[in-house]
Amino acid sequence: MARSNFGSKLGIVLATAGSAVGLGNIWRFPTMTGENGGAAFILIYVVFVFLLGIPGMLAEFVIGRNAHTNAPRAFRIHGGKTPFAGIGYVGVLGGMIVFGFYSVIAGWCMHYLYASLLSNIHGTPDEIVKYFTNFSTGTWEPLMWTALFMLMTHLVVWGGVNKGIERCAKTLMPLLFIVLIIIVVASLCVPDAQKGIEFLFKPDFSKITPSTVLAALGQAFFTLSLGVACLATYASYFDENVNMTRSAVQIALVDTLIAILAGLMIFPAAFSVGVEPDAGPSLIFITLPNVFQSAFSFFPGASYIISVLFYGLLVLAALTSTISMHEIGTAFFTEEMKLSRGWAATIVSVLCFVIAILSSLSFGVLSDIHIMDKGFLDFFDYLTGQIIMPVCALLTCVLVGWYMPKTTVYNELTNKGTVTTKVFNLIFFAIRFICPIGIAIIFLNLFGII
Repeated sequence: MARSNFGSKLGIVLATAGSAVGLGNIWRFPTMTGENGGAAFILIYVVFVFLLGIPGMLAEFVIGRNAHTNAPRAFRIHGGKTPFAGIGYVGVLGGMIVFGFYSVIAGWCMHYLYASLLSNIHGTPDEIVKYFTNFSTGTWEPLMWTALFMLMTHLVVWGGVNKGIERCAKTLMPLLFIVLIIIVVASLCVPDAQKGIEFLFKPDFSKITPSTVLAALGQAFFTLSLGVACLATYASYFDENVNMTRSAVQIALVDTLIAILAGLMIFPAAFSVGVEPDAGPSLIFITLPNVFQSAFSFFPGASYIISVLFYGLLVLAALTSTISMHEIGTAFFTEEMKLSRGWAATIVSVLCFVIAILSSLSFGVLSDIHIMDKGFLDFFDYLTGQIIMPVCALLTCVLVGWYMPKTTVYNELTNKGTVTTKVFNLIFFAIRFICPIGIAIIFLNLFGII
């Protein structure tokens, strides 16, 4: 059976950008910006996205498109009998783990969307904290919302590359932009919105520290979904005419734009009521309901509308990311195990739901069980974000930069010389030296070695 490809250049950019755009853009980026000096952090982050993130993305693209197959087989083809051959298998495992625990948080977002529609999220700050605690520590209700979200992802992936993933991306990504811009406009209208705007765009370079630089470096790599083979998987669906360098730049621009718009959505509203959004995950479910309730009280019904739109936005962002995570495993089971896409997608969903169950219950009945002093969800997050992703991203760059024939890399990045070659040597240098060094610094810093 002929392998499917993306049907259009727009579909490639939107689907691949969707894999990078997720909850991390909506709350992690503003949180890290708030913790690391505002605009100065953003400038460093943007530099790293284009200096390091794009070459790292292109390294995965080269692996995927050249092999035109699932990630484990692609890395076996290029890695031969070396340890590089195992990167794809680790990527599949990492992607499925991320899909499992990420769906729990996405399920919470779906519940909050439903609760916002019913106007159930209101009251004093203590009441909002109690509402979140009672819900997140429950057993069946969080699992129900998690299962519903995973079913949505499952159905999209089951539909295939063209009719499922690409068609969905062409709908979800424009809708995400529209909803985001509506909330940004509303946030810019609140009293004292200029405080948030200044924090976002007026750099204070005195706040830059080594930890600020490392935080920006880590966010640049992780926001682009490097290290779990989803980019290699999507690139395997690129046809030979796709200009991968241009696509990588466009994807980075979309991802960065959404992150900055998320800052414009949150900072003006938060600063208008004296709240700095640096509260991590609680920002979504505890801090922002209070912010919306206070900041948009100037117009009847505004806080209700913004709350509904915001949690709808989070569900959209989560879905665009989990589709790519699901597809990594689905492509593997389809092509390696010779299963139909329907059966492959079902196996992935069931396996990931087991991970989701453990992750969800780690806030309730399984809260006393710890691995490395972490509950299941925190452990899965640590395992993928701080071990699997940086290690696989590092090895991928080494594979492409040092092991694969340079002519193969050249032919992929220039479409055999038919597109511009002016920046090839710069990109190849970044893949060979800058990216591995940057990722190694992140990795060593995470373990306190530097």
